[in-house]
Amino acid sequence: IAGGGLNSTIAGLSRSAFDPIEEFKGEYRCIYADLRNAAGGESSGPLESDRPWDSYADDHLGVMDDLGIDRFLVLGFCIGGPFIWNLMRRAPDRVVAAVLAQPSGFRPEMPDLFYENNMNRWGPALSARRPDITMPMVDTFLTGMYRNRDFVFTVTRDFVRGCQTPVLILPDDIPAHPYAVAMESAMLAPQAEVSLFPWKEPADRIPLAVRQVRSFLRAHRPA
Repeated sequence: IAGGGLNSTIAGLSRSAFDPIEEFKGEYRCIYADLRNAAGGESSGPLESDRPWDSYADDHLGVMDDLGIDRFLVLGFCIGGPFIWNLMRRAPDRVVAAVLAQPSGFRPEMPDLFYENNMNRWGPALSARRPDITMPMVDTFLTGMYRNRDFVFTVTRDFVRGCQTPVLILPDDIPAHPYAVAMESAMLAPQAEVSLFPWKEPADRIPLAVRQVRSFLRAHRPA
């Protein structure tokens, strides 16, 4: 799952700290998709304001269903973090293990960061190209996604505390990727591992992080 927030697209993977397709295509069947209604993407759909996060989970699981894939490993950047926690909630028997790279999360000193960013950038562009989607609809959708939510947005601390799925977390520390939330989830999840930090800089640390991802995926890959 590429980063880029609600504009996550396949093209964004090549702009990540490392390109997981290039790194892992020789060993795994790599599956990826444009996010529903992402600018520059080729996937579109309604705004399901009463279930915003679950509508994206429907898409992710629907791709796997269409391909006839029951169980899978998942890796995601940025918004991929909340998506992955929700996938583990929705389909705990299907997600074998997960890698959350620079996951996004709630920052109490900037509580409306994601709502405001998307109201200013994602929403107007979407409304301009989709006459059926108005800015009041965008407001309702984003309010459901990001307001009155904390931590990792999609699940509670109690869920993470009880989650038995193996996870590897690669923390970041910028406004949209709070280090504190990444580490709290790593400390709570009983099957969690965490990378060195910082792992993206200097750049010569990135191959070390990729080696850890590879080892983690191999360790949890079904026979």
